[in-house]
Amino acid sequence: MITLTTRAARQVRTMQAELNDPAKQLRVLVETGGCSGFQYGMSFDEPKADDARLESEGVAVLIDPTSLAYLSGSTIDFDDGLHGKGFDIRNPNAQSTCGCGKSFA
Repeated sequence: MITLTTRAARQVRTMQAELNDPAKQLRVLVETGGCSGFQYGMSFDEPKADDARLESEGVAVLIDPTSLAYLSGSTIDFDDGLHGKGFDIRNPNAQSTCGCGKSFA
């Protein structure tokens, strides 16, 4: 399960409204790269046959099976304050993260 905070869900809904394409949903993924070996990715995409479809705070979240194994139990927050860095994924499965918060091992 992946959980969105209220702030993250609000931001996703705002971005989806601007996108104006109801077929596209939030996709959260893990890909190789970044300074720690893996990096997080987020986009709006149409569902694929093997996707897990989760829902949190009323927002549909798509995730492929490989990414789900890395992200299970994660929480996605959004910080838009003075030093806000946008979306922040708190992943209990990460053994280490880099300073930017976008990659992990």
